[in-house]
Amino acid sequence: MPHFSSYDGAELAYRVLDDTSDHPDALARPPLVCLAGGPARDAEYLGDLGGLSAHRRLIVPDARGTGASPAAADPVAYAFPHLAEDVEALRTHLGLERFALLAHDAATATAQAYAASHPETLSHLVLLNPGSRLQGELPDDAREIFESRAADEDWWEEAYVAVQLLQRADDLDEIRRLLLRAAPMAYGAWGAEQRAHAESEGEQLNPVPRAGFWQGVDDPTRLALLERLSAVKAPVLVVTGALDAVTGTHAGDAVASSFPHARVHLLPGVGHYPWVDAPEALVGAVEDFLRA
Repeated sequence: MPHFSSYDGAELAYRVLDDTSDHPDALARPPLVCLAGGPARDAEYLGDLGGLSAHRRLIVPDARGTGASPAAADPVAYAFPHLAEDVEALRTHLGLERFALLAHDAATATAQAYAASHPETLSHLVLLNPGSRLQGELPDDAREIFESRAADEDWWEEAYVAVQLLQRADDLDEIRRLLLRAAPMAYGAWGAEQRAHAESEGEQLNPVPRAGFWQGVDDPTRLALLERLSAVKAPVLVVTGALDAVTGTHAGDAVASSFPHARVHLLPGVGHYPWVDAPEALVGAVEDFLRA
C-alpha cells in the first residue's frame, strides 16, 4: 500500500482503485480523491463506490488512526480542519495541480474545510449524504424518514429499540451489536448486499479518532470556514438519499446553500449509502457532474 508524508511528517496510507482499462478515454480523466466518513470509519466501507473505479482512478486515503494509517501523535490532528491539511499533503504527493474531491457523511466536513482553505486546487467537489453540523443546523427530517417506515418494514421495531439503547451504550462490543440491529434504517432496502455491507461496520469503528473529529472546532472557527466557502469557485454536487434516516435530506440543502455553485441531486429509494442501494444511479450522477 502506498504512503505519503503529511505536514507533520506522519506517513499516511492510501489505496488506488483503477478498473478503467475498458474506457479508451480513461487516461484523459483526472483521478478522484475519495474521503471516508464515520467519522473515522475505515475507508474499506466505501468499496469502489458502486463501480466508480471503472470510470476513473480512485485515490482513497486512510485517515489518521484508521486502516493502515498510524494513530496521531497529537489528538488535535484528528479534528477535521487538520485532516483537511492531510488531503493537501496527498495532493502535493500525487503531483496534482487541481483535482476532484469526493467525501461521504462526516468527511464532507473535512472536504468543506479543504475547500475553504485551498479553493484554487479544486476542480469539482462531490458531497455524499452530508450532515450540516458545520452549517450550525440540525434538521430533524432524518427522524421523520425513519418513523415514516414503521408500518412497512419488519425490521423497524428492533431498529428503533437499538437506536434508543445506543444513546446510553458505552461498551464497544455492545455498541457494535446495537449498530448492526439498527443498520437497516441506513439503507433504502434491506437485502443481501445491504446486510453484508452493514456487518462490517462494527469492526471498522475507530473510537479515539472519532472522538477527536470535532475537537477544538468552536463557533468562531466554524463561522470562519463557512464564510470562506462563499468564495469557492469549483462546482459542487451534493447527493442525498430520499430514505436516508441517518442525515436526512434537508442537511444537504443547507450544505449546498453554503456554496455559490452547488446543486443537490436527490436519489429516490436510497438511504445513507447510495453506492450500495443504487450504484448505477450514483455512478451516473457523479460521472455526469465530473464530465460536464
